[in-house]
Amino acid sequence: MDSRAVPLLVVGTGAMACLFAARLSASGVPVRMLGTWKEGIQALTANGVRLVDEQGNEFAYPVEATDNPGSCQESQFALVLVKSYQTDLAAQKLADCLIDEGIALTLQNGLNNHQTLVEALGVNRVASGVTTAGATLIGPGIVRVGGKGSVSLKKDSKIQPLISNLSLAGFEIDTVVDTEALIWGKLVINAAINPLTAILRVSNGELVSNPSARSIMNLVTIEAADVAGAAGVDLPYPDAISEVEAVAQRTASNHSSMYKDVMRGSQTEIEAINGAIVRTGERAGVPVNYNRLMWFMVKALSSEHAS
Repeated sequence: MDSRAVPLLVVGTGAMACLFAARLSASGVPVRMLGTWKEGIQALTANGVRLVDEQGNEFAYPVEATDNPGSCQESQFALVLVKSYQTDLAAQKLADCLIDEGIALTLQNGLNNHQTLVEALGVNRVASGVTTAGATLIGPGIVRVGGKGSVSLKKDSKIQPLISNLSLAGFEIDTVVDTEALIWGKLVINAAINPLTAILRVSNGELVSNPSARSIMNLVTIEAADVAGAAGVDLPYPDAISEVEAVAQRTASNHSSMYKDVMRGSQTEIEAINGAIVRTGERAGVPVNYNRLMWFMVKALSSEHAS
């Protein structure tokens, strides 16, 4: 099958989904977006996906957008870019969308997204990776670029057409032997930065410039790295504290996605980040007190306190 005969399916209508959809569409790849957010779907249908670059210039790119999985049948490739708590629903929909040999690629934050997709689709129909691309949703169907970023994937001939499309769209592609190490590497960074910015209501850079915040961030980092080690994962950097502090400094003016979710009263990805670290640590007999505190505090601040 020609990978471009049927639109490439992007699951989600949030910031990352819009970023990938915009860049793919700009490169000439037909894109169909599947989501649940009515305002987002309406805006995407009416205006295409609108991308604001780092200089403030706005561009619009055509996409199809729908909330109906029946409109997405015969898809060969799908990019899964929903929040981690939406993965189960996305997996159910993808079971109706993908052809028998179709593949879903998750580039989501947090743990266990790959396994959730595998349970619905089968192990041979799921691939996973990590992206460092950044984006901020500034309105339904409107996304601001937050740095070019890269996409790291396990080399697999089955997704080579998708890799080619992402490369054509301007994403820097890295092929790696072990995506689990990259997923955990990003997880440790997210666990240390995201919840603390949400709790303190600060930008990423404040975690480095404020000595007390920096100390808390480092304690969370050490604990999360210990859990990774107990799980048999070699993190993709030699010093977790140095890496986390460097990321916070590089993104000093940014507000994390968890900060934004808490500020607007939305559900967060805390369960798939610090919650996942706590559960993994408990199984391995590793202390997880600092990550548990982050987990509970964010739940108390957000809509999850009712669950």
